[in-house]
Amino acid sequence: MITVVGNLKGGTGKSTVTFNLAIWLALNDHEVELFDLDPQATLSDVGDIREEDEYEPLILISNSLDELENSNKEEILIDIGTADTKSMKKAIALTDRIIVPVPPSQADIWSTQRFIKMVLDIRGKKNMPQMLGFVNRADTHKGVRETGEAEDALKMLPHIDFIDTRLYQRTTYRRSFSEGLAVFELEPKGKAAAEVNKFASIVYPDK
Repeated sequence: MITVVGNLKGGTGKSTVTFNLAIWLALNDHEVELFDLDPQATLSDVGDIREEDEYEPLILISNSLDELENSNKEEILIDIGTADTKSMKKAIALTDRIIVPVPPSQADIWSTQRFIKMVLDIRGKKNMPQMLGFVNRADTHKGVRETGEAEDALKMLPHIDFIDTRLYQRTTYRRSFSEGLAVFELEPKGKAAAEVNKFASIVYPDK
């Protein structure tokens, strides 16, 4: 299955989500290949760190969709970046589904609306891939209302299915990513690990 992770606005956490899902799949004995189409190459950087530190499992990361047709991996994850519009549109044209991380702000809801329209323009209403949206980098303080408001807005958007779980704004995500590790490798019993494990089991229910 080909899965794109992306949105139009930067800072949504798509590279972190892509990386954690890939390691989760690999640890559950599934063959995975990543495609890093973001010119910032954050995913490639974390892959290099993982390889240098000899963490297992290693994940194959490619930087061009030209290699996609030669891939025989069971699961393919594509991290798209808006700076490379040509590659982004090609990935959307090829994908089976799109995971859309949405930080809890009105600007990110507007960006998601534009992203859905872009996908619709590329694929057409009859050939729309499955789109799964969820709130990423949610605020951990219960008194902050933006997360709930963003979820309510996300549920109302057309052509996108809402995933009823959150990934929160935690330092563990940044720290683990900088060390080439998934959150459940760095802190197996931590809150971030529980969040990602729940999220991954929803996104990949048969794995």
